[in-house]
Amino acid sequence: MTILVTGGCGFIGSNFIRFILKHRADCEVVNLDALTYAGNQANLQELEGDVRYRFVHGRIEDPAVVKDAMTDVDAVIHFAAETHVDRSIDNAAPFITTNVLGTQVMLEAARRAGVGRFVHVSTDEVYGALGNEGKFTETTPFRPRSPYSASKAAGDLMAQAYWETYRLPAMVVRPSNNYGPYQFPEKLIPVMVTNLMEGRRIPVYGRGENVRDWLHVDDCCRAIELVLDRGRPGEAYNIGGNVDWEKSVEEYVAIILAATGAPESLVTYKDAEPFTTMVKTMDFSKSIKDLKHDPKIPPEEGIRRTVEWMKWFYRI
Repeated sequence: MTILVTGGCGFIGSNFIRFILKHRADCEVVNLDALTYAGNQANLQELEGDVRYRFVHGRIEDPAVVKDAMTDVDAVIHFAAETHVDRSIDNAAPFITTNVLGTQVMLEAARRAGVGRFVHVSTDEVYGALGNEGKFTETTPFRPRSPYSASKAAGDLMAQAYWETYRLPAMVVRPSNNYGPYQFPEKLIPVMVTNLMEGRRIPVYGRGENVRDWLHVDDCCRAIELVLDRGRPGEAYNIGGNVDWEKSVEEYVAIILAATGAPESLVTYKDAEPFTTMVKTMDFSKSIKDLKHDPKIPPEEGIRRTVEWMKWFYRI
């Protein structure tokens, strides 16, 4: 099998490429990446010279580049996206260009090339806010709360439309918050870990009561492989951790403090932003039943691994 991975030099993409080449000896990967601020070829430096891996530099909005990269491809895993909520609030335009137009270009190229499987990697952000109870299911109506989540919701709908209209076998994956090695240090967990290890303060919005499910990137990669192999075209799948792993941000902060050995005095509280989602948890029963998704890495272990990796990577 030859898999085209978009955004493969980014956080989840680079981990997935490393994962799939390790676990599937019969697999080859083409990595299409624009190398924006969050994409780094050094993330996959150990694959240079591997005959099963090929890098293509280009943007997913460019039909010519995409058509060339799609040659003789059996499946597509589409990670490439602008992903940061705050950046989307400052300037929504790049999010529309990459996440909406780029996704349509990818889908159209896959349709014309006769690709057998197309996995569109989305986000739980498309669902918006729950209130104080309940869980998102795959049929929960979209209520995006930022330009980022709106652009991802549009990509989801486009993928599902390509199945309904053209029978392109596209599937959507909506993971919960990922963390782990090679994550660009603008997201919550790597920001907290790097700041604490350097003795700097970390900001927590509100009192940290926001409820989240975080998923170690290795578990996310396993789940995406399951969607590739077992997912039904036209379907969406929520992907996350064990139900017992849902915690408030305050609880995750306590785990991070323990893993880094930093004092609680480094935590500072700020007023919650108006777009902050208080409760954001998902029902994963569909992926557990249909895909046999079985996450292995609980938060305490995952954060300990992440802290150890970041100490090595940043030489802290």
